[in-house]
Amino acid sequence: MDDDVVQRVFQEGGRDYFQQQPSTSSSSSSILQSLPLHVSFDHGYYLLVKSIQELREKKEGIVTVGIGGPSGSGKSSLAEKVASVIGCTVVSMENYRDGFDEGNDLGSIDFDMLVRNLEDLTKGEDTLIPVFDYQQKKRVGSKTIKSASSGVVIVDGTYALHAKLRSLLDIRVAVVGGVHFSLLSKVRYDIGDSCSLDYLIDSIFPLFRKHIEPDLHHAQIRINNSFVSSFREAIYKLKCKSEAAEDILLMLFKEMKLNRYFIEMYLRPPSASEEARINDWIKVRQSGIRYYLSLGDQRIVDKNFIIRPKAEFEVGRMTLGGLLALGYAVVVSYKRASKSVDNGNVSLSLETIDTLGETFMVLRGTNRKTVGTEALKMGINEPWITKSYLELILERKGVPRLNTPPLLPNTSLTTSQDRMIAAPRPIRVPPNLVTRLEDLSQPWTRSPTKSKMEPIVATWHFISSDPPQADSSTIATTDPSSFRDTVKLAPMPDSYDLDRGLLLAVQAIQARSEALLENKGFPVIVGIGGPSGSGKTSLAHKMANIVGCEVVSLESYYKSEQVKDFKYDDFSSLDLSLLSKNIDDIRNGQRTKVPIFDLETGVQSGFKELEVSEDCGVIIFEGVYALHPDIRKSLDLWIAVVGGVHSHLISRVQRDKSRVGCFMSQNEIMMTVFPMFQQFIEPHLVHAHLKIRNDFDPVLSPESSLFVLKSNKQVAYQDILKILDPAKFCSSVQNFIDIYLKLPGLPTNGQLTEGDCIRVRICEGRFALLIREPIREGNFIIQPKVDFDISISTVAGLLNLGYQAVAYIEASAFIYQDGKILIEVDHLQDAPNPYLQIKGVDKDAVAAAGSMLKLDGSYTTKSYLQIVLERLPASGRGSGGIHTQQAARLQELVEFIQSQGSSSASESSPIREVSPVEGVIEDMQSRIRRLERWHTINTVLWTFLMSALVGYSLYQRKRQ
Repeated sequence: MDDDVVQRVFQEGGRDYFQQQPSTSSSSSSILQSLPLHVSFDHGYYLLVKSIQELREKKEGIVTVGIGGPSGSGKSSLAEKVASVIGCTVVSMENYRDGFDEGNDLGSIDFDMLVRNLEDLTKGEDTLIPVFDYQQKKRVGSKTIKSASSGVVIVDGTYALHAKLRSLLDIRVAVVGGVHFSLLSKVRYDIGDSCSLDYLIDSIFPLFRKHIEPDLHHAQIRINNSFVSSFREAIYKLKCKSEAAEDILLMLFKEMKLNRYFIEMYLRPPSASEEARINDWIKVRQSGIRYYLSLGDQRIVDKNFIIRPKAEFEVGRMTLGGLLALGYAVVVSYKRASKSVDNGNVSLSLETIDTLGETFMVLRGTNRKTVGTEALKMGINEPWITKSYLELILERKGVPRLNTPPLLPNTSLTTSQDRMIAAPRPIRVPPNLVTRLEDLSQPWTRSPTKSKMEPIVATWHFISSDPPQADSSTIATTDPSSFRDTVKLAPMPDSYDLDRGLLLAVQAIQARSEALLENKGFPVIVGIGGPSGSGKTSLAHKMANIVGCEVVSLESYYKSEQVKDFKYDDFSSLDLSLLSKNIDDIRNGQRTKVPIFDLETGVQSGFKELEVSEDCGVIIFEGVYALHPDIRKSLDLWIAVVGGVHSHLISRVQRDKSRVGCFMSQNEIMMTVFPMFQQFIEPHLVHAHLKIRNDFDPVLSPESSLFVLKSNKQVAYQDILKILDPAKFCSSVQNFIDIYLKLPGLPTNGQLTEGDCIRVRICEGRFALLIREPIREGNFIIQPKVDFDISISTVAGLLNLGYQAVAYIEASAFIYQDGKILIEVDHLQDAPNPYLQIKGVDKDAVAAAGSMLKLDGSYTTKSYLQIVLERLPASGRGSGGIHTQQAARLQELVEFIQSQGSSSASESSPIREVSPVEGVIEDMQSRIRRLERWHTINTVLWTFLMSALVGYSLYQRKRQ
């Protein structure tokens, strides 16, 4: 399935299917026989799901999976995500505790009962598993797991790969990284090189090397989880004194849950100075017998909101003892009692802090606007508190003094001046993760991947032309325009991952906002640039959600005549004069009219008024050329993003080429597939204030999954309207062509599938890419949420690299949605009946919509490619695998793409000829108009029929 794989047969007497079958050749397509040695979390999730599916089809009885790893590595998160797709049973080893002194103690786990439970399930018998209550610190009962409904059982726990269990497991997965590696990296940074890595591991995780690590090497799938904490799914909080909402609290008090008690401790590093920032401290929260750790007080304060990432991970009690033994000191400790209630939109909590002797009310939610709206509905208008409990305590009691002088660091740190003058350099996504991990001199299970990275987020500084360098605190009040032009942010010398980059970007906006507001100037104008598919649009909207601002896409400034020539990646395609006027208006605090571009018609459909209020004071422009010199000179903050699907496509092409015996460097592929990047885009990115490497894989990640149900059962338009929210209902019509590209010589399973190809979709003049075969589970198709836009030159580059168009699909789609559910009615070319697809991120909501439309029993998981190929006669297939009925049209499409894609980016097209694609689009548009007329007539006839039936029933009732 992947290149650079290690052929490994399952070992240690596992129950895998292939130990009981004759050996197969290395060319077998089985995913279970060719797994990569190390993979990322996203890739590991995908491989695990596919492995479970394959094994489930080839063996009788249940499939058992063990997911093991150290505390905080992310194994429980992986088990939950796989279960959401497969629908399996997750058995947590924490319920098998005999005691409660230490969660990682091997002797505290009742292996005998766990083995009996697994043996019962493998024999097809129901079994009772224990339930452990952490508040009562004992087992409180048991629950039944039915073997018949448990086709897959996942055992999740630190010792899930122990020798006592391995003989009962079909698939063994090891997860390392997460907070486990990050904590080691931070401790190494805090105490210097005075201690070896092995000594630190034995101090912080004393059971790891002896009892946990040896088992991890028996895993078939080894996952390195680089994810620690992220603002991508942030929690938004509003906090005030409880007296501010006394009436509300009295009304909700009876519904509130019982008190939960926590002890929160802050550990200061041994080498910290008296003035050490609280972000350098380690936070440990004790809840009953469980301990949760987060590295520092990670949060963003914006206006009245406290914004926190998901940053806490469970660790063992011995970890806390190890930190204290290494010299960390508990400088602040307090008890927190909490009562909470959830109304579906936000949660409301009453939190009492014993050290302060006060009670606070906290509103929490995952959406900033929702939290603010709920606060207004509750009528709370008292001052909000943006300080943490730690800050409130330190204000009242002061920072505790050190008992001993801090240790001197062994290595000198670079000063901020040294960091600021670093020359700008290109940012590239690092080589394949497999290569990086195999090059490590230490075992993969003990190597903190970020040991050389400063664990503390860097600080932004300002520079000016006169004097050469100046800090914001020393800048005299000047004219706003001159201040904006002469005083700028100093670029960060290094590049950062997406999570840290998001935090730094928001902090840069806040730093710039404060500096401008102090000098009577606003707003802050941000530009986010990068290649297509790098993740800049996603980053822009996540930043906007945090700071509450507007995002303007440079795609709105396309010139109609250039777009009709497919010049999406050409800088001359932008209406630069209109963009400059809009930016000048915004800088001067005036309202401005931003264009609205209609991709379906290829023309600007109107304008919308935009005004940046003083309350927010921020606006973000994002696009491929957002950092072009003609644009960035008017911006305050420049952010460059690379990676994402941009890098994923390069890796996919490199893998395909190596499989057919042709090895190409990433640079060679990039110059062919992204010819505009190195010449016209990358030179602008090196000047960015902030450079972000997007290692997040939107193609494989479970975070970007969309659940789809597909059926060719006929459904009336009125029935679709009934299940959608009329207040949020909207509809549209699209037509598209899907072209499937395949490299000759790649092995297939006998029939062309999506997994063998790169799919390019032409829709409304745009080109989009899909390079992952969807996961099919039961009636569901699980696929990425969106396709990723590319330029026509990228498609031409793939053809120049030897990819051949082997199939195509033409279709028209009617789309109806309400924000939660999307229903798409697709009319395939020459198909007798349309296909209906229900799509959504909530699996249960999609299933419920299908039931309401009475589609149960009619679902299909076949792709449109498979459906179209099955209808074509087998006799018409040529030697190249392309059917004769499709060959002529494919040739027309390929010739058009090559002619348009090979043209220079700077060329204009004064004379346009009607292209084959445009002819196809015009044909489909006429077909769409006929379908729309048919739908209109059908609606009228249906309404007339229903009116007649209602009138007749009323007439009969009146007669009776």
